Amino acid sequence: MKNVLIIAAALLLCIGCSQKVPTPQQDREMWVEYMLKVADPVLKNTAEGTLKVNMPYEAHPGKDTRPFSYLEAFGRTICGVAPWIESDVDDMGLKEEYREIARKALANAVDPQSPDYMEFSYKRQPLVDAAYLAQGMLRAPVQLWEKSPQEVKDNLITALKLTRTIKPGENNWLLFASMVEAAILEFTGECDVERMVYGIDRFKNDWYKGDSFYGDGKDFHMDYYNSYVIHPMMMDVLNVMKKHNVEGWEFIEVETKRHARYAEILERFVAPDGSYPVLGRSISACRCGTFQVLSQAALLGNLPETVSPGQARSALTAVIKRQLENPANFDENGWLKIGFAGAQPEMGETYVNTGSLYHCTTAFVALGLPADDPFWTEPFAPWTGMKAWAGEKIDGDHAIKN
Repeated sequence: MKNVLIIAAALLLCIGCSQKVPTPQQDREMWVEYMLKVADPVLKNTAEGTLKVNMPYEAHPGKDTRPFSYLEAFGRTICGVAPWIESDVDDMGLKEEYREIARKALANAVDPQSPDYMEFSYKRQPLVDAAYLAQGMLRAPVQLWEKSPQEVKDNLITALKLTRTIKPGENNWLLFASMVEAAILEFTGECDVERMVYGIDRFKNDWYKGDSFYGDGKDFHMDYYNSYVIHPMMMDVLNVMKKHNVEGWEFIEVETKRHARYAEILERFVAPDGSYPVLGRSISACRCGTFQVLSQAALLGNLPETVSPGQARSALTAVIKRQLENPANFDENGWLKIGFAGAQPEMGETYVNTGSLYHCTTAFVALGLPADDPFWTEPFAPWTGMKAWAGEKIDGDHAIKN
């Protein structure tokens, strides 16, 4: 206990706080506050039909990605906030208000007569963010699907099917097609099965590199795409395949172990002060969405044995606070700016624009857990990086065999 207190004191020094270690409830409130600070401009403007009027457009010079940016912002935001929308925890009395906002936003996004109707078939990018929207729908099946009017359901399925004209590349894009078809299957009972399972098969049979890491296609990239896309979408697609008894669903047993191992690795990436390695593609677009797999592992009850729920929450809380507390992340109207821990437009790839930045909401998916889950009740626990740098006794790290 003495050692834990020493480490906790070190944490307070790292984050510049003179108060006692936050309680689990205070952590949850902070998560909700940061999530809504990020999501509010997107959700509220889309619900009012004013997203295309009010959302700024920041992008690489000479690269016009504006037609896609609105679906990027909306699809990624829904993907991240959906578990919270679905949960029964009425954080700060806000839940019903935001459920209604999200349903109104969804209705406008897929209504061809709405000023905020999204682009689902122009060029190739819409496949990506239709997939994030589809994943969000799977994460909130009652609140966003069942409670939506039939017209909205019909419009959504029509919009998702428009992406079938887009041929994905032989890389993580295959999973976007898989995710879209998985949502169509879940909500209608039919889908293009070949398009759904092809990406799963490629990652399963051809692109696994070892110790939970998949290549993004045949080549290995040292980045966080295993957390941005690959593991989260494979898990959700495989769960749908299992539910509907689609051939090949049994791979979920292997993927679940790999998913837990990758979550374990992410937890070890967190430094005592909540920082983590700045490397790889899209990091200026995704920010703390880098840790989606760790948050999703908590949501799915798939944390590794080496990471307690309280430990995972404490590490994620440190990352979220460290990354989003800088006011320079946001413009004067609350929209995200391209960057990692502030406004750093030079970090953005040619495909990154304002809409891309809302992937960071995926860090918050553990808010879908009930309030009495150990993730939200266990006290602060030092994570691996804190214990290691404090000279504490920790176990060695070992790769998995398959």
